[in-house]
Amino acid sequence: MTETMKAMVLRRPNTPLVMEERPLPAPGPGELRLRVEACGVCRTDLHVVDGELPDPKLPITPGHEIVGRVEAMGPGVSGFAVGQRVGAPWLGHTCGHCPYCVTMRENLCDDPLFTGYTRDGGYATHAVADASFCFALPETGEAATLAPLLCAGLIGWRTLKMAGPAETIGVYGFGAAAHIIAQVAILQGRRVHAFVRPGDDAAAQFALSLGAASAQGSDAPAPEPLDAALIFAPVGALVPRALGSVKKGGAVVCGGIHMSDIPSFPYALLWGERRLQSVANLTREDAREFLALAPTLPLKMHATPYPLAQANEALSDLRDGRLQGAAVLIP
Repeated sequence: MTETMKAMVLRRPNTPLVMEERPLPAPGPGELRLRVEACGVCRTDLHVVDGELPDPKLPITPGHEIVGRVEAMGPGVSGFAVGQRVGAPWLGHTCGHCPYCVTMRENLCDDPLFTGYTRDGGYATHAVADASFCFALPETGEAATLAPLLCAGLIGWRTLKMAGPAETIGVYGFGAAAHIIAQVAILQGRRVHAFVRPGDDAAAQFALSLGAASAQGSDAPAPEPLDAALIFAPVGALVPRALGSVKKGGAVVCGGIHMSDIPSFPYALLWGERRLQSVANLTREDAREFLALAPTLPLKMHATPYPLAQANEALSDLRDGRLQGAAVLIP
């Protein structure tokens, strides 16, 4: 009898995911087959499902915050063992020879593969991943609280690094990435001000409970001049607002892969050597840094579990702002 797996599959953008039963895939050369323990539900998954990211592989199994156990290894794989817990993030493969890969900028690769977007991801009982882009994870701890580290944590970490040595930081959009990286920044001795969806008192209280110095609607001015602003909400109108709150020489870093159009703004907001920068994907070095750091910190991970079959409900709750922290699918 052929062994099978289950997956939640997107057949067309802007349609619900459907459960499919598929033959269990064999890992190819350099690949691992993972038995999925948990997969985080990321805003980037929403952009894929809602048709805001172009040219996904269809049909596609979304999900790129995968925590799993190695179940089988393809030819040529070394450094892993059957039964080991590993993570598979958004960046699933790079070409290794384009101008960006050969200059240590693999996040900008000209011919990449992305987990849950151009190769099948972790909204499933099993997933196949390039072993070179998988990372060992702690054997202890709940898979549901490890999963958000694989994108929300990694992208948050890269965004924070790009902000430079900022002492006072504004975080716009207090979702999965923000709730992780705000804690990291606070533990580093920085002061963090949270900016939430206007009227979302629950999100404001959540930010304050994690140590934010203040929490207010994103339409409010910053309580003090900021050295840097990190934008995780996909709202282009936040860019000029953040620039207006950042000191001369400061940075506004946009951490999302998709954002609505940025409205025009006066040059005076950018003048004074302020920087406006985007974050594109991540590198394996980002992953090695952050996944080594995270277990040493007393992070409070907030994850709401959903059964795999309720992936559509999890996406809907994320889309409509009904979550604090992260949503995680448990097969």
